[in-house]
Amino acid sequence: MNEPTRRAFVGFAGGVVPGVILGAGASQVTASDAGPGKRVIGGSPSPAFSRAVVFDRVVYVSGVLGTKAGLRDLASAEFEGQCRQGLENLKASIEAAGSTLDKVLKCSCFLTEAADFAAMNKVYQEFFPKDPPARSTVVVKELVLAGAKFEIDCIAAMS
Repeated sequence: MNEPTRRAFVGFAGGVVPGVILGAGASQVTASDAGPGKRVIGGSPSPAFSRAVVFDRVVYVSGVLGTKAGLRDLASAEFEGQCRQGLENLKASIEAAGSTLDKVLKCSCFLTEAADFAAMNKVYQEFFPKDPPARSTVVVKELVLAGAKFEIDCIAAMS
């Protein structure tokens, strides 16, 4: 594989970075041209990662938690409230990139308690009621923000 082809492949394959703490409606939602075929969606709370990246009509959304819009404060101490807000935050990031929830291809979900799996499915189905995307769900010891119980990232096609 030649160098330009390898770089394109690595850029395409490696776009998901978990750990975003971002609320729906965050400020500084801008896109930058980061090279041929790559567009960075602004609004990340950290310079260490992008809110989302679009590459060749595929959107890679970084992980989001159930934080209040534009803040580092959790929307709720309860799982269901965090899950709902996390999905709202994911929707906002997808829309900022120019896509929609019905174009989501794959989600990765992270829970701190396996007992919350049924509650997650209930809320998740409200956001993906028909033809849901492929999904992985993993139980982890803890998430990057103290008290966070849910994180989600996704890959979506452009609208």
